[in-house]
Amino acid sequence: MKIAIMQPYFLPYIGYFQLIHAADRFVIYDNIQYTKKGWINRNRILQNGKDEYISLPIKKDSDYLDVRERYLADTFVKDSQDVLRKIAGLYRKAPHFNEVYALLEGIYRFENPNLFEFIFHSLQEVCGYLGIQTEFVVSSTVPIDHQVLKAEDKVLSLCKALDASVYINPIGGTELYQRAVFSAQNIDLQFLKANPLEYPQFKHEFVPWLSILDVMMFNTVETIRAHLDDGYTIVTN
Repeated sequence: MKIAIMQPYFLPYIGYFQLIHAADRFVIYDNIQYTKKGWINRNRILQNGKDEYISLPIKKDSDYLDVRERYLADTFVKDSQDVLRKIAGLYRKAPHFNEVYALLEGIYRFENPNLFEFIFHSLQEVCGYLGIQTEFVVSSTVPIDHQVLKAEDKVLSLCKALDASVYINPIGGTELYQRAVFSAQNIDLQFLKANPLEYPQFKHEFVPWLSILDVMMFNTVETIRAHLDDGYTIVTN
């Protein structure tokens, strides 16, 4: 059983979806503290050959609340229309605009204002579009001691509770996790390193690692699927 565990991110880059696709079960944290200026509620799209942020407006609240305890701003409906108009203006001439924009409209029409539920739904919708069938597991539903366990110990406990034989993490985790610690629990620690995927972005110089939204606007599902299957390297040492 291959397990991957990640925070929820809004329309993340393709490497996030490679990680989902490579796992048998993908654990998504809902009981993790929301962090400002991270990727939980924002990502980057293409604007006139440069990267530009889009974000989900968040209702003001304590900085110590978990993602599942945060909510979209009361202005979200109006703000979302502004974002959709902006995306339409920027991508209308992209080869796959119609189908991807329809998907995006459905994502923004989701009526639950809870931040975690909104992002979780958006990830499920993109996975459905790309044909990714990995099982999602919400972290708080796994019977471990969520209050006490932290960092590597929490990851190990989640893996053990879900009978993982392999734990896959993005390549950045090489500084966070130790192979010997996982091996002692009979779990093979692997790291996924996404290979660059370059494609025409109108007539501009290519801007890498943008939101999956940009990838879908310019590439067929078949092309993206091929990169989900083979567009990465698994590092085991």
